[in-house]
Amino acid sequence: MPDHDDLAAPDAMVITGAAGWLGQNLVRAVAPERARVRCLVRTEAEAALLRVVHPSVECVVGDVRDPHVLDELFRDVEGSTVVHAAAVIHPERKVRELHDVNVGGTQLVLDRARRAGAGRLVHISSNSPFGANPTPDHRFTEDSPMNPYMGYGRSKADAEALVSQAHERGDVQAVILRPPWFYGPFQPERQTRWLRTVRRGRFPLVGDGTNRRSMVFTGNLVHAVLRAEVAAAAPGRAYWIADGDPLDMRSILATVREALEAEGLPVSGGQPRLPRLAGVVAERVDSWLQRTGRYSQAVHVLGELKDTIACDVSRARAELGYDPPTDLLAGMRASIRWCLERGIAL
Repeated sequence: MPDHDDLAAPDAMVITGAAGWLGQNLVRAVAPERARVRCLVRTEAEAALLRVVHPSVECVVGDVRDPHVLDELFRDVEGSTVVHAAAVIHPERKVRELHDVNVGGTQLVLDRARRAGAGRLVHISSNSPFGANPTPDHRFTEDSPMNPYMGYGRSKADAEALVSQAHERGDVQAVILRPPWFYGPFQPERQTRWLRTVRRGRFPLVGDGTNRRSMVFTGNLVHAVLRAEVAAAAPGRAYWIADGDPLDMRSILATVREALEAEGLPVSGGQPRLPRLAGVVAERVDSWLQRTGRYSQAVHVLGELKDTIACDVSRARAELGYDPPTDLLAGMRASIRWCLERGIAL
């Protein structure tokens, strides 16, 4: 790792989306080392799960869109790091929720962070503001032009713009991280379903499987957040965060099957295939549904399975000292063990 001029990490952190996929991993990583970890969660049940992690964890229950809730979240947090991870990826009802949460919620977080005199703000963005790579060999860099994919991509692009503008005005000292496809412990049910379908040989390759995907283990993303919190070069910058080099879909599915077998789970040898046209049709249906305000997670995911979504993490390595410690096989094994230890059927 290069020699970096790091700042001292504050003894307090504010985390939105703390009961989410990244949030749960982050809380567990930082709570033993901080005097206070103030967490925004949606329900009392989520708060109960986090309060037992460590005595430093404090929970505020409510919606990121509620100004009164955010007033409480940002009470007496001057100088604290803020990690803004709250977002909607797959709306339960209407596409409008993407804008309301991802853009409106971000604006409120930025405003309350400014008022509170919070320290550095690390904003968790996405690959979706950039769409798909033009070829399997192309890699997004921080200088690539945005080409937002559907409603989620537009909402995250708009949120990035708000964060950048707030930094430029001097309201907050902000860093943007752009992770692609997550995997790792504390995964949502949709990821568990994916592992089940891969294990049973039911998850399809769309096209010939040579399209590439960047992926990020949640532990690697936590590492990036903590580097972004203290790296001197980070404020005002955006960074792609992934495990390392992207892999083609054939290799990803083969690695997941290898991880399942390594954890003692028999795997079907089947591998269904769909023509790339199936993904093209799904993308068009998804676009039509979203224009009418509706959303189908299955259609949306199928529409992306044909694409290469790959990034270059060179800037994060050079400026943050980002050095992801976990590769796909080890990370997938950790994900599978997490499920098995909790009695989650795969």
